[in-house]
Parts: sequence; C-alpha cells; structure tokens
Amino acid sequence: MNELIQLIASPDVNSANALFRLFLSALLGSLIGVERNRRGQIAGMRTFALICMGATLAMLISIFIPQEYLGLKNGDPGRIAAQVVSGVGFLGAGAIIQMKGSVRGLTTAAGIWMTACVGLAVGSGMYFVSVIATILILFILLNMDGLERKIHFTWESKIVRIKVSGIVTDLETCRTIFAKYNIRTSDQFLRYNYEEQFTVINYVVLTRDSLKFPEVFNEIHKVFPVISITLTNEVNV
Repeated sequence: MNELIQLIASPDVNSANALFRLFLSALLGSLIGVERNRRGQIAGMRTFALICMGATLAMLISIFIPQEYLGLKNGDPGRIAAQVVSGVGFLGAGAIIQMKGSVRGLTTAAGIWMTACVGLAVGSGMYFVSVIATILILFILLNMDGLERKIHFTWESKIVRIKVSGIVTDLETCRTIFAKYNIRTSDQFLRYNYEEQFTVINYVVLTRDSLKFPEVFNEIHKVFPVISITLTNEVNV
C-alpha cells in the first residue's frame, strides 16, 4: 500500500499515478458538469469530464515524452499543455449562443476553460490544488448567481419597444417614468408612420434583473394611447 502511494505521489509519470490522475480528473470534471446540466446547459457531465480528462492526458504526455524518450527530468512539459489552454477556447466558443442580441453560455464557456486548467493541474500532480479549484468553481456556479440576485447586483440591457397611436413628439414622459423605477435610458430610436398614424419608440435601457416591468408598462399605458409594449433584446425601427 505504501509503495502504491509513493507511485501515485511520484513526480515521474508511471502507470499508477497516470491512472489515478485520469480517474481524479474525470471525477472533478463530472462534478462541474452536473451543475451545468442542472442549469439546462448543453455542455453537461460527459462534456466536462472529457475536457478535464483530455487536459490531464495532455499534461501526462507532456511530462512523459521528455522523461521517457529524452531522459530529461526537467524537460518542457508546458509545450503541449499550453496548446490545451488556447485550443479549449474553440469549445468555449461553441458553448456561447447568440440569440437576437442576447448572449448565453458565457459562464459555461468560462467553466470549460477552467475545467481544462483543473485537468492540467491534476496531470501535473497538483492534487490538492485541483480539488480546491473544483470546490471553488462549484461554489461560484452554485452560489454566486443567487447572491447577485439577492443583493440586486445584476444589471441587464433591454429594449423597451412602445407602439403608440398618433405621432408622438414628447419622449421625456417615458424617460421620467423610467427614472422613477431606477431604469437608465442610454439611447432611443423612433419610427413614424404618417400613413397609418402611429409611432414606434425603442428605448435602450439598463435595469436590474429584479425589476417588475408590468408595473412600469401599466404606468406608461396611463399617459400614452399605447397599442402595444414589448420587452426584447433587439431594436426594430
């Protein structure tokens, strides 16, 4: 048993520590993937486990080649590992989805990159560091979102599209209502239809994600002959 522990703890790559590192990276990657799966993300348990194992295997190869074929104890194991850090960016880019101005998947992409780094840490024998890094990743993914919402820290950019009967020239009334609800207006776009006599106003606003927009819309409806109000991420003029 002591001999096995020594083999696992050895800085040189051998069958025992290689297998241990691969199993550990699969476990750590899976734990992160479970959390992403729970959030309904496409990249889940299998994806994160494979990314972490792949990064570990790349690091093992980086250490093994100069050790076994060149007889070097101080070779350059960072050469292959460096390509993992840059190459995994393609996977991260694939996890990012853009839908009509709204971007989703940034957290998953960051998680993929960080999981690859955990795999590299496991492959280099930094067991304690890799476990702590996984715990911190899970803590951030599980708790930070709720904390942001609890302290109302998260701000979102939205488009409030108002279709009003008639040709509207007074745009400050809506701005006043927005200011009342702590909504910041950064820009506005107008479309006048003189033939059918209606106006479409697009307000680009920045607001906290906890804001209840129906209350705002009801107040706007009281001061304008509103045909429709739409909350979206895409300007339509």
